[in-house]
Amino acid sequence: MSSPTNEKAEKAHAETGDYVDSEAHREKSDAVMTAAEIDEQFGITPEDHKRIIRHVDRRLVLTVGAMYCVSLMDRTNLGAANIAGMSLDLQLAADPSTDRYSIISLVFFTTYIVFQPPSTVLVRKIGPRLHLAVITILWGSCMIGMGFVKNWTAMAGLRILLGILEAGFFPSCVYLLSTWYTRYEVGKRNSVFYMVGCVASAFAGILAYGIMQMRGLAGLNGWRWIFIIEGILTVLLGIAGYWLLVDFPDSMRQTWAFLGERERDWICARVHADRGDVKAQPFSMKKYLGAGMDPKIWAYAMIFFNTTTVTYALAYFLPLILTGNMGFTVAEAQCLIAPPYALAGIVMYGTSWVGDKYHIRGPIILFNMLLVIIGLPIMGFHPNAAVRYFGVFLTAAGANSNVPAAMSYQANNIRGQWKRAFCSATFVAFGGIGGIAGSLVFRAIDYPSYKPGLYACIATTLLNMVIVGVLTLEHWRLNRAADRGERELESEEDGFQPGFRYTY
Repeated sequence: MSSPTNEKAEKAHAETGDYVDSEAHREKSDAVMTAAEIDEQFGITPEDHKRIIRHVDRRLVLTVGAMYCVSLMDRTNLGAANIAGMSLDLQLAADPSTDRYSIISLVFFTTYIVFQPPSTVLVRKIGPRLHLAVITILWGSCMIGMGFVKNWTAMAGLRILLGILEAGFFPSCVYLLSTWYTRYEVGKRNSVFYMVGCVASAFAGILAYGIMQMRGLAGLNGWRWIFIIEGILTVLLGIAGYWLLVDFPDSMRQTWAFLGERERDWICARVHADRGDVKAQPFSMKKYLGAGMDPKIWAYAMIFFNTTTVTYALAYFLPLILTGNMGFTVAEAQCLIAPPYALAGIVMYGTSWVGDKYHIRGPIILFNMLLVIIGLPIMGFHPNAAVRYFGVFLTAAGANSNVPAAMSYQANNIRGQWKRAFCSATFVAFGGIGGIAGSLVFRAIDYPSYKPGLYACIATTLLNMVIVGVLTLEHWRLNRAADRGERELESEEDGFQPGFRYTY
């Protein structure tokens, strides 16, 4: 038997198609439907529940994960190309006063950061299928062009263009995933999304080594073929992505029988009951930018900045560290990149599973940062190369596992579609700034020890621990105030959801 509140919600949905009941906004004492009530209302059995979520996982998480794989490969394959002959052909070391490799690494992030905020608005307007597929095809074409550049300035120019095209991808994926899952389902999905991309792209070193053997074919050096072949793969995946990707669950643009209307309505109802923001409010620049007044948004963004400083530093410079600092050959270095990222995938999924099961986020970040703070000194300062390589395992596992952990932390504690859109954009933009920092911390003049870069990564890791500690105290303070009835953790823009509490 449906409660009066449920009947009102059903009537409002029938009349407006919106899950937010205007009367419920005024009467804060109304109860939110439970998961069992929602299942009963839509006639969803436990078997149906598992089947629908598995179907969404396959079509959404695996597709965006595969596309993110080529995104990571395409932005971080400079390290493999550099030791495969690009440095010599483009004369990256010709001018000792200019670190040309760092320049072509970091210019990507200038446009990557600037063009992210409009992306989360654009993806809502035109839909993720078209948006993500088109930009993937375009940046794949840009990658192919990199295989034919004649000088380092042309490479830098194409990297700037690549930043524009890739800017919309990651924040749109984070936003899209958050609209399909409840708060304590999204952790594992974020980890699988990032894990598929991270682990698969880690094997790009082995792929790059294989492609390098094409050296001389059509008169092109091996590093050029790395860009050409990987660019072609990106274009093909972008084309496939248009047919495989899904739109937002509340979208009317669904053009194929991915889910029935009843199933989509059930998805929307359960997400709304969990978070209260399944439907986007009409766009308002004031509301969108006004989200920036919440200091917690910038704290989440700083966590991501500190995390990506380490992950990008590893991505761009690990091949150089393995060959220079640890003495491995080019072939060995290309192959030794993959195992630490395989461990990262295991840690990533395991910690996300624990976070979803026990409804915790901050402790997961602290655990990941502990791995990094142990791994970095071993990687940088132990006299034995094999032990230093073990330090790479801990550092890569902790830093990369922290990416989905940080994504889930902010996703669980942000409500309101446009606030969520703004948060996704600033969150990933700060990740891009971390990419700039990661491109600069390991300087050519510090080769082969790179000690200043190691100190910088240690500092960002410690700062993450401090920020999580401060946020935990603030969340505890606000939750306690809500428990005492002194305040409600909601607003008209966020949607009516009495009983919401921040996740520690």
